[in-house]
Amino acid sequence: MLELIRQPWPWYVAGTIIGLTVPALLLLGNKHLGISSSLRHLCAACLPANITFFKYDWKKEIWNLFFVAGVLLGGVIASQFLSNPEGIVISENTIRDLQALNIEVDNNLMPASIFSFENLFTLRGLVFFVIGGFLVGFGTRYAGGCTSGHTIMGISNLQWPSIVASVFFMLGGYLMTHAIFPWLISL
Repeated sequence: MLELIRQPWPWYVAGTIIGLTVPALLLLGNKHLGISSSLRHLCAACLPANITFFKYDWKKEIWNLFFVAGVLLGGVIASQFLSNPEGIVISENTIRDLQALNIEVDNNLMPASIFSFENLFTLRGLVFFVIGGFLVGFGTRYAGGCTSGHTIMGISNLQWPSIVASVFFMLGGYLMTHAIFPWLISL
């Protein structure tokens, strides 16, 4: 059984399980899936400030904080105890494309040549971690939710704003990958 959990699952199995969370949440209490709102709930709970954005009954959404804590705990358990001892399999085309950008392929999910402590205090680190993090937060707030909320929950409920947001998430990812990232990596 443990070997079954350690192996990568086909997209259609993992996707179905993720997709079934939407009706499960709706049926179990009319809850909506989304991760980005949990930061707002956490700030409302921990920072009793006189800020209008944080003045709401965050206790009604406490289930979301437990959900995010479960995601974090599941990630820790999976990485420490259930990780596949073999390296991550990357296609030859991807390896070739990364090497063309001078990115070392080291069979990790996040290449150390980009995501390392040494890069944190460089211009590249400033762009990737600080400016990139700000843009992700700004985009999430501006779009009214994150990719999981819009793409998994919103599209399954046929919400037009979520369909539009998801299309632009994909276009932004394509633009970033093929136009902006090659320029950024040269910093």
